[in-house]
Amino acid sequence: MRDLDGDLAYSVSVTTRAPRPGEIDGVHYRFVDRAAFEGMRQRGELLETREYASNWYGTPAAFVKESVESGRDLVMKPEVNGALAIKAMFPQAVLVFLTAPSADALRTRLEGRSTEGGEAIAQRLAIAQQEAQAQSDFDYLIVNVRVARAAEELHCILAAERLKVGRIRSTEGPS
Repeated sequence: MRDLDGDLAYSVSVTTRAPRPGEIDGVHYRFVDRAAFEGMRQRGELLETREYASNWYGTPAAFVKESVESGRDLVMKPEVNGALAIKAMFPQAVLVFLTAPSADALRTRLEGRSTEGGEAIAQRLAIAQQEAQAQSDFDYLIVNVRVARAAEELHCILAAERLKVGRIRSTEGPS
């Protein structure tokens, strides 16, 4: 959970999966064991949880609530059901569906990471195919052909959403 600047925060999901090479706890994910994850869930510390590809993932509640209350934009990366659950709790949330350009491109990316075997990759591809059916429940779609372009498109969405008349606070500008 990081505050990137005064108006934008980035929430780090909690997961029970092991870190991949190069991943840093608290930066890419917060890595915990299943017992710690279950304790967090029982104490209400997670807004939503989901088992995905045999591991658990969850969104930390306190940071999200604090960010929303302070008026900061918050970038999160839950899976589809998590995003829809967050939208139900926070109707003002803007959902961006991020996807690979094709199933073949996704397979190539997953195989290129060399962090999972064929069965795990097949499971992730099946999940991605199911999740693609939920695109119409999202506000925006970004097809991640190149990371830099996808990041630029996300920044454009953030800028556009900040400028929506309904989001501008009444204390800003002349009245």
